[in-house]
Amino acid sequence: MIRSAVTISLVNEARGGPFVFWDNLAAGVRKAAELGYDAVELFAPSADAVDPQTLKQLLVDHKLTLAAVGTGAGWVRGKLHLTLPDAAKRAEARAFIKSIIDLGGPLGAPAIIGSMQGRHSVDGVDQPTARAWLVEALEELGDYARQYATPLIYEPLNRYETNMVNTVEQGVALLKSLKTRNVLLLADLFHMNIEEVDTAAALRAGRGYIGHVHFVDSNRRPAGDGHINFAPIAAALEEIGYDRYASAEALPWPDSDAAAKQTIAAFKKYFRR
Repeated sequence: MIRSAVTISLVNEARGGPFVFWDNLAAGVRKAAELGYDAVELFAPSADAVDPQTLKQLLVDHKLTLAAVGTGAGWVRGKLHLTLPDAAKRAEARAFIKSIIDLGGPLGAPAIIGSMQGRHSVDGVDQPTARAWLVEALEELGDYARQYATPLIYEPLNRYETNMVNTVEQGVALLKSLKTRNVLLLADLFHMNIEEVDTAAALRAGRGYIGHVHFVDSNRRPAGDGHINFAPIAAALEEIGYDRYASAEALPWPDSDAAAKQTIAAFKKYFRR
């Protein structure tokens, strides 16, 4: 059964980004529980910015789980990513991601690599070299996440945000090239709306490789406030046996409470028929 989740961002530098709740972890968890969500997805500025015991107790008290933890603060705050030309900076990026894996892992939550994948053809780094560095990092980090019995989640992004991997098909090819089998894909419906010819068909082609879904509309507003047709997408996810989270990584439009209410209503419409 697909479970619902909503995002909480504590990263001031990411303000204006697609996260429903902001700044206050306790308030976000409380509101998610009140609205009937199953889980929250957390974006923290660093692993040590969140007390693990406080987070665990909040989740227990509100009968929620942690769906995933984002690593994007490594990019927006420190300009770190996995394909930088400086080996020391690449190592720093991997260390940051490991710290986020250590934050979410004990609570059963995988870490997501999106913006920290970087780009090729920047600062003199060609595509084969950037690809090799990305593969090397995914091998290491995927195996590192295994200690928590959680996968590492890798996110194809649209062409305006990366030139590494843009589609599910490309993502599957990347995962098949890895020795580790502990990396799965994030299917973000906003990015897929830009890059895929047929989102439902792309999801079916990704059977066995989809580990997380960002449930959001074409304009990055909450599901139902854009032009995506979610019925065939929900059917495709059911067909491939997807049973993880559909998480609202959406703009707080017109405000956080309204966005959260709109998303859970859309979730119930398509996944709780």
